[in-house]
Amino acid sequence: MTPLKKARTNRGWRLADVVERLRELGEDTDTGNLSRVERGVQRPSATLAEQLCKVFGDDLTELHILYPERFPDDSSEKQVA
Repeated sequence: MTPLKKARTNRGWRLADVVERLRELGEDTDTGNLSRVERGVQRPSATLAEQLCKVFGDDLTELHILYPERFPDDSSEKQVA
């Protein structure tokens, strides 16, 4: 799980909730685009990464969003144990 998805699910937010908050900040994106970014399939623009940091506050940095592969998910190890 990427840091972005982890931050979203920890808050109990749906993708649509994040998109709504982004739109309030003037960022026009949709749930499909956000889903691809969240899964690490698509790199976000620097602007989108910055706005996501505003939405999630101190939970995420731009590095978490732009380079999710640098933050390996340890939850898969917990499921195996």
